[in-house]
Amino acid sequence: MRAQDIMSAPVVTVEPETLSKQAAALLSAHGFTALPVVDGDGRLVGIVTEADLIAERIAPDPRSADQTPRRPGETVAEVMTSPVTGMGPGTDLAVVARALLDDRIRAMPIVEGSHVVGIVTRGDIIRTLARQDSEIATDVRRHLAIYGGPDRWQVDVHDGVVRITDAFDDETDRHVATLLAEAVPGVIRATVSVSAP
Repeated sequence: MRAQDIMSAPVVTVEPETLSKQAAALLSAHGFTALPVVDGDGRLVGIVTEADLIAERIAPDPRSADQTPRRPGETVAEVMTSPVTGMGPGTDLAVVARALLDDRIRAMPIVEGSHVVGIVTRGDIIRTLARQDSEIATDVRRHLAIYGGPDRWQVDVHDGVVRITDAFDDETDRHVATLLAEAVPGVIRATVSVSAP
């Protein structure tokens, strides 16, 4: 499965000059955790997250010992994370997931060149993993029917693991069927075997 299979697109973005309060309103209104920041030409220049916007925005309790004066950033440029990493639409979802976990980030901008074309969040990956086996089986069957006809393949899905039985013994077809199945959101792994004569 690739980033393009589950990414959200089109993407809501902001520019560095956007007010922090406006960015916070967008996050709140859409239920997002992050917004890619793009320049006037649409190139990725940063990302602004909930954490970026929260930092320095909440005044300390007057009873607190820490009364260090804070000046919150008024624009996205003052609070965003930059530079930021983006990944291509064809990136294996396992690579995207590992980056989200290793870097402790919640969203990965998906870019073609330096232009944002989508975004993948931890929530997107969780929704993919939560798909029902029956939904996954329907999608796998549809993909395989286009490739080899509607009655050629038998598909069984259990906990996201797809087992495909083929009426023919063709190594190339088995390889293609595996790739088609593994491109379906929610598929953990796919195997193809030949049905008994």
